[in-house]
Amino acid sequence: MPPLTPVLTDNWDAERSWTLDSYAERGGYDALDVAFGMAPDEVVAAVKDAGLRGRGGAGFPTGMKWGFIPQDPSAPGGDKPKYLVVNADESEPGTCKDIPLMMASPHTLVEGVILASYAIRAHHAFIYVRGEVLHVVRRLQRAVQEAYLAGHLGRDIHGSGYDLDLVVHAGAGAYICGEETALLDSLEGRRGQPRLRPPFPAVAGLYASPTVINNVESIASVPAIIRNGADWFASLGTEKSKGFVIYSLSGHVRNPGQYEAPLGITLRELIDLAGGIREGHRLKFWTPGGSSTPLLTEEHLDVPLDYESVGGAGSMLGTRALQIFDETVSVVRCVLRWTEFYKHESCGKCTPCREGTWWLVQTLARLDAGQGEEGDIEKLLDLCDNILGRSFCALGDGATSPITSAIRYFRDEFEAAMHTPTSVSFPPAASTAWSDAAATAGVGA
Repeated sequence: MPPLTPVLTDNWDAERSWTLDSYAERGGYDALDVAFGMAPDEVVAAVKDAGLRGRGGAGFPTGMKWGFIPQDPSAPGGDKPKYLVVNADESEPGTCKDIPLMMASPHTLVEGVILASYAIRAHHAFIYVRGEVLHVVRRLQRAVQEAYLAGHLGRDIHGSGYDLDLVVHAGAGAYICGEETALLDSLEGRRGQPRLRPPFPAVAGLYASPTVINNVESIASVPAIIRNGADWFASLGTEKSKGFVIYSLSGHVRNPGQYEAPLGITLRELIDLAGGIREGHRLKFWTPGGSSTPLLTEEHLDVPLDYESVGGAGSMLGTRALQIFDETVSVVRCVLRWTEFYKHESCGKCTPCREGTWWLVQTLARLDAGQGEEGDIEKLLDLCDNILGRSFCALGDGATSPITSAIRYFRDEFEAAMHTPTSVSFPPAASTAWSDAAATAGVGA
């Protein structure tokens, strides 16, 4: 079994791990002096050589994204200020890796921001956080204040001549602002809606200037790369999916939580580490990367959890939000709840997503109530086909993924729902993970 690899989570068990003193005791901010002894382009090259890929879902090579920023003043956008924006608007159902990281060790992220900003020659950086997680906002703000007081932020950092200002910005709580261009509009004070591309953010992003937008975990991984070297990072994981990541296990496992391991570990191994499925039950279906990724089943337990292998199995690694469901759960009811979320969070900018998610909910709600009409399953597939690839951003595509994959693997449940409510076939009390009702129903918590 691949060992757990505590790097990002290594200091989470330290006393007051979120403070500067605690972080510094374990070598915090040492990577800055290493990086300041390198040219910015060398820092970019180190991240490229390490093979770090974006941890926010798409898996795009981080160093390559940094390399897109125009540095030649004669190039389009090259004469404008450069910006770094950290996407901390974590809101994918089932995803809970960035918020624990920012709560337990905000200075890991702050140090990563400084390194990334230096690499792309940015002098202003922003961390865009969900406004609902006020405790995280306050913790980040205090960490940034500590970094300023210690000379890690501000003017002439560590005597290097490099200046950087960092702002923690609280969003208004829209799922669509997790889409990078909608995030930029929100950060500029406008309604968060996706932008038409091109131009891409690397040329015309925040304030129409070259901008890098990275996920929290992507940026937080940079200090370890600079401190330990690109070869060390590349030695972890698989040939094409390198490094360590945080896997979020939730649902019907004995010990849900965050598990940091090299890319390529399997769900079977992670479930074993989490104490197994709750007693007396078996795995039915699961999400490899949150609710916007196609479902997988028990037959995929041994698929390596890396970008290529999960893609080969017909899904996406996404945010590595591993939601585990046993045989007591109705897949129809589950997919309905997710689709209701996507309908509610649609920004309304494009017709396929705005109208399509509404009709998906109406159809799924009928099936959930056991009042399906002839042709409803085909209607769901047709609606998904008209949304997929036709919406303005990936929200519409993500809304269709669990539906089409659920019908693929569990069509019999959808057919049964044509005449039998899911509450009858799958009593909600039986699938409740930790309530007295579950024990009373004889399903064992």
